[in-house]
Amino acid sequence: MLKPTKRPNFSLTFNDIEGIDFNSTVQNDYRAYTPQPFLGGDRQQTTLLFGGLTWRAEKALEGVLRGSGYRAQALPAATRSDLLRGRELADVGQCCPTAFTAGNLANFLIRDAEKRGASNTTRDYAYFTAGSCGSCRFGQYHQTYELALNNIGLDAFRLYFVAQKDPIAAEKEVGLQFSPDFVAKAILAILAADAIQDVEYRLRPFELEPGSVNRAAQTAVDELQDACESFRAPKMAVPLLAWTLLSRNILRVLQRARSRFEAVPVDRFRVKAKVKITGEFYLQTVEGEPNYNIHSWLESEGAEVYPAPVAIWLDYLIRCEQQRWEERNYANGAKRRVLALNLASNALNWRYDQMRRALGGLPHQLPRQSELRSLAAPYYDSRLMGGEGDMLIGKAIWAHTKRKAHMIAELSPYSCMPNTMSLGAMAAVQGNYPDMLHAALEVKGDSKVHALSRCQMILTEAKVQARKEFDLALKASNLTLSEARDKLAKTPHSVMRPLPERGAAGTAANLVLQLGNAHL
Repeated sequence: MLKPTKRPNFSLTFNDIEGIDFNSTVQNDYRAYTPQPFLGGDRQQTTLLFGGLTWRAEKALEGVLRGSGYRAQALPAATRSDLLRGRELADVGQCCPTAFTAGNLANFLIRDAEKRGASNTTRDYAYFTAGSCGSCRFGQYHQTYELALNNIGLDAFRLYFVAQKDPIAAEKEVGLQFSPDFVAKAILAILAADAIQDVEYRLRPFELEPGSVNRAAQTAVDELQDACESFRAPKMAVPLLAWTLLSRNILRVLQRARSRFEAVPVDRFRVKAKVKITGEFYLQTVEGEPNYNIHSWLESEGAEVYPAPVAIWLDYLIRCEQQRWEERNYANGAKRRVLALNLASNALNWRYDQMRRALGGLPHQLPRQSELRSLAAPYYDSRLMGGEGDMLIGKAIWAHTKRKAHMIAELSPYSCMPNTMSLGAMAAVQGNYPDMLHAALEVKGDSKVHALSRCQMILTEAKVQARKEFDLALKASNLTLSEARDKLAKTPHSVMRPLPERGAAGTAANLVLQLGNAHL
């Protein structure tokens, strides 16, 4: 069993204090965490650990890392025991994403060290994750991880934090080189994983054979991982740009996935309340105990989930950097940088649209950042960039006014400052949009009944809204449900083609409106 580092004893008596010579006391200044070097020769021996995304994106990134010459392994899905371990080893007042991720890493290392010894664990593994100087505790993650590692006796374990604003900064470490070609491959892998996830969530609520969508998605992700491991990107800037925009390796994987999803029998006349997931990045992204299994729980309650893609967060980071240079238009090269960042955003969306088309167009289109910024502007300053900033407000208004969902579920960590600010602004939003169904769910990791009970109350209203919408669609189309089913059976159709938006949020309502060539 690992022996934790002995904690100092802070219980002093008056006599103890009286005897202290404060003039001779040594002050320990704060020092930033600095890991041991990760050299080129370590690549063949050291496995890079990472996590915090969907299982689809993690498998794709494993392929990218292995194809780039690294040994890589995604951490297992975080569990409640990881939450408790994170609270035990580090600050109990931290937000639950910090506790889950720190505890997840610590539990993995403890299990390995007990089997093979602490020195082997320290030598054979390293961990990398995103870092930030942001306005929330995300900027102090390195302290949390370091404290947890010290308390399990693995203070020599290597941690690497890749800054969001400068992902190539890690290239300073000889062995860990996130070069432009690696970043390009990683972005394509994440976009493809997002597209597969979107199809999965659009079809699973309507499948007639339980598990058929999951099997098709698993096969697609396995092929995506293999493709990410095998493809090679050019090193030079211009060829790399052309490859990033035009390569077809991943598109072929998605086209094969389309045929598998196409074979899944579905009944899209099932009336489902559509729920858009928003919130803090980690909680809205992961699927499991950190967010009370909210995705699967909503589906079990009769909802169609509109998941949060990682791609929109990447686009938001580009927008934040673009804003920064727009406000410094007096600086040399500012206009050129703004133009380049605008082109980068357009390229990201264009490439994602290519992947959407490879899947028949079924995945949702990404909302444009300019639209989200404009919608949120009356309620939230776009220069407040902690967490997802004004994008949370913009996505909620966009989903409601554009009839993208019947309900918005915003997942916020306990005492998360950026999300607290967002929820404060949402009070004004709901004052102007009183019919918006917005569930603000505070996630502590151990208050599942409270959070899901609150969500269920608002979901009940969303179900009523979805049923009314479906009845109105039948009336507008001048069809009964049986007539709509008969008409669909006689009409050539594909489940992988998106239904035209005709004023309804629900899939069943839009299908009826399409069959009747009507609008709400």
